[in-house]
Amino acid sequence: MPVQEAKPAPAFSLDSTEGRPLSLKDFKGQKIVLYFYPKDDTSGCTAEACSFRDDFSAFKKAGAIILGVSPDTLKSHDKFKGKYDLPFTLLADPDHAVAEKYGVWKEKSMYGRKYMGIERTTFIIDSAGKIAKIFPKVKVTGHAQDVLEAVKSAP
Repeated sequence: MPVQEAKPAPAFSLDSTEGRPLSLKDFKGQKIVLYFYPKDDTSGCTAEACSFRDDFSAFKKAGAIILGVSPDTLKSHDKFKGKYDLPFTLLADPDHAVAEKYGVWKEKSMYGRKYMGIERTTFIIDSAGKIAKIFPKVKVTGHAQDVLEAVKSAP
């Protein structure tokens, strides 16, 4: 069954840039911005991460934790996080199991070639662990501001 707004967020546990696995239940009672992105250090993904970085204090003030998820390795995440001074946690989903649970592992097409990958998507999970809002097929420009506004109104 696809992930839906007002339904419980699928549970997960992934290795993190915090040096230990993190689970959804670790953030019980907190609002979470869970954003899935295709690849570390590529133009769109860097722009998206940097926009969340630039608005990080506003997200923190709104009581939200930001978690970025991609199929990249922890080593890649650590390098990406350091290069752009990202103040939030990145989660490694190399077998894309969590991306599949959230319905964002999809067939994509580039230059006529079809392949499987992450469809850039952001989920806001409310303090009760339910999906408050889904932003599918994200366009990076202005996205962090749209997410911040939605976070402010999430319980």
